[in-house]
Formats: sequence, structure tokens, C-alpha cells
Amino acid sequence: MIFQLLNSSLVAAALIALFVTFTIISPFFLTESNMLTLLNSIAVIAVLSIGQTFVIVTAGIDLSQGSVVGLSGIIGAQVMTATGSITLGVIAAIAAGVVVGLFNGVLTAFTRVPAFIATLGTLSIAGGAALLLTGGQPIYQLPAAFNDFGTAAIGILPYIMIVSIVLAVIAQVVLSRTRFGRSVFAIGSNPRAALLSGLPVRLNTVIVFVISGALSAVGGVLLTAYVNSALPTAGANYELDSIAAVVIGGGSLFGGQGAVWASILGVLLLGVLSNGAELVGVSSYAQTVILGCVVIVAVFIDSFRKRAAI
Repeated sequence: MIFQLLNSSLVAAALIALFVTFTIISPFFLTESNMLTLLNSIAVIAVLSIGQTFVIVTAGIDLSQGSVVGLSGIIGAQVMTATGSITLGVIAAIAAGVVVGLFNGVLTAFTRVPAFIATLGTLSIAGGAALLLTGGQPIYQLPAAFNDFGTAAIGILPYIMIVSIVLAVIAQVVLSRTRFGRSVFAIGSNPRAALLSGLPVRLNTVIVFVISGALSAVGGVLLTAYVNSALPTAGANYELDSIAAVVIGGGSLFGGQGAVWASILGVLLLGVLSNGAELVGVSSYAQTVILGCVVIVAVFIDSFRKRAAI
């Protein structure tokens, strides 16, 4: 807990420093239009990072998130265009995410296949399914009200970011204030001890992957609403961004450590870094290199802390 607070304080300090630096360097950074762009760009990753937090706290990892974003967006768009119902489309999209999450959870909890391998497989399956359903083509002509929601905002706060914030608050309460949340931390800290104490380790492992799958689908719905189209490759590499956000926020890949609010701080840090770097002319390739370096440093710190604890 002390490490989590210390790490989050450092992330918050870095976030403020970046904010001030980019405000000084670029006259466009602090404009209303750019703040709107920034928040729109991080809304989906924020939702994914919530689900990834649950999984990483159990010492798992979900590499299928990006593909689920694409698949759920496609399924939701197909149902909307076929029925004209936004509600049915959203339900179908989330159901697709739940199914993928359930598959991941069962495979991980009951066959002891490492989460890395299981979700790497479903990454390919979900991505391939999205391409098969569309022939690799995007889906347009979605209901106007759907896109209106995706692009609407209250001041500089987009509706899709409001959804992300609401989900983050709910998830933080669940993870920190409920029996289920405490069991998630127990599983990540010592799964054998959790099992011997009577906790439903396998069931709760399945549940955290279902949560991740469902939230990935919500991310797919929000992204589809924002861009007003469904792309089978939408969400590619989003899982890397969500993992990076959780690790930067203090989540431990060894399990037993993490917080939703801290992961959101990580998302904000990455979003500000990317947005500001683009405004000052840093190429997207260089941004990718910078992101990789930041993640490596965060993982190194996590590994060092783990060894020190031992």
C-alpha cells in the first residue's frame, strides 16, 4: 500500500511536470480543442486499463483486449445495421466480450495454461473472427444517434470519457471495498494460501477475465461510436497501452498490487506524453520508442521492489 501511494505520487508529479512543460513549449497544448482531443484519445484505453488492472492484480495478463475491441465493435455494428437498434448492438457487443473473457478465464483457471499463452491465442482468434465477419472491410452507416453520443461532450469532457470515469469509480469500489476485491488481491499475492483459506480461486479468476473481456467490449463500443465506423483491426496493440498504464500506475506483474485509480493516472500520463510529443513534432515512431522505455523502467522498478521484499 505504501509503495502504491509512493508510486502514484511520483506518477502524479511526472504528469504535472509534463503538463507544465508542454504548456510552455506549445501554445496549442492547453487549448479547449486539444484537451477535448486528449480526453477522447484516452477514453478507450482508460476502460481497458480498468479490466487489465483486475487481471494483473491476480498475477495474470490479458493480451486479447485489443482484438476484443475490434471484434465487439464489428458485432455491435452488424447488429445495429441489421436491426436499427443501438441497444441490441451494444448488448451483442458486450456479450461477445464476455464470451471471450469467459474462454480466457476457463482456459487459465481450469487447465493451468499460463494467462500469457491463453490470451495470446484468443488475441489471434478474436482478431481473425473480426476479419472473417467483415472480409476485412469496415462497417459504416451506423445510427446517427450512436455517433452523436460518441462525439458529444460537456465542455472539454467527452461523453465517452464520462463513461470511463463512471466505470473507474465503480471498479475502484469493487476492487478495494468488497469481499470479491479482497479475494482478487489474495489470489495475486499467494494463490495457494487463498485456496487453503477457502476462497473460490478458480471462479474468481474466471470472473476477472470476464470483467476484462466485458470492459474491452465497452471500449470497442465507445471507439465505434467515436469514429462512426467499425474496423476489424480497431484496437490493435491497445492491450499494450493498457498493460503499460497499469504497470506505470504501480500494478505489479507478479500480482497482489494495483489500483484502478492508479491505472487511470498511468493512462493520463501516457496520453499527455503522446499528445504533447505530437504537438512539438516528435514522430510516432519515436513516441513508440519512448513508451517502450517508460514501460521497461516501470517493470524494472516493480522487479526490484519484488526482490527487495523477498
